[in-house]
Amino acid sequence: MISRIEYIHSKKFLHRDIKPDNFLIGLRKNASTVFVIDFGLAKRYINAKTQQHIPNREFKKLIGTARYASIFTHLGIEQSRRDDLESLGYVLLYLLKGSLPWQGLPAYTQKEKYNKIMQAKINISLEELCLDLPREFLEFLNYAKSLDFEDQPDYNYLKNLFKELTIKEGFQLDNVFDWTDLNLCISSQSKNTPFVEETVKEEEKKNN
Repeated sequence: MISRIEYIHSKKFLHRDIKPDNFLIGLRKNASTVFVIDFGLAKRYINAKTQQHIPNREFKKLIGTARYASIFTHLGIEQSRRDDLESLGYVLLYLLKGSLPWQGLPAYTQKEKYNKIMQAKINISLEELCLDLPREFLEFLNYAKSLDFEDQPDYNYLKNLFKELTIKEGFQLDNVFDWTDLNLCISSQSKNTPFVEETVKEEEKKNN
């Protein structure tokens, strides 16, 4: 997932809507590949004419999904590469824990809901947010939130955090994941559906 964001940034674009729904797992031979979709909110962070970084503006409306938006995005500050990474940090926590502390907050209006989510993100410490998780998740978020507006992230540092964690937890870096066998099983079953079987029988009749 970090590599996918790195690639988007290498093309001088921000995604600006990093959330679980926009990461898809490939099928069959691509079962170990993560794809990123939905570039409807993407924006260049390098001006195509001047080749300069976009300016750090304020008073911007919230772009993206509030649940995973960075604090700077909530505050109306122009997004940059750091914000995609902070959003990814929240996505990783959501995938691990199943929920985030600012989910389900009661509100009468969207504005009130967004404000409550922002306050919850501001008020909770990263240590509390990452409680009972491997320290690498805390380090990831600390790093993302330490970046200045125009900073280029050290993607290799972030990827190595989780590579080392994978090894430390006793897993192999073989690109075989818990969903890979299931994916292959589904792929195999799809070849033996009644429709396919009937089609094969019809072809055999034609050839005989």
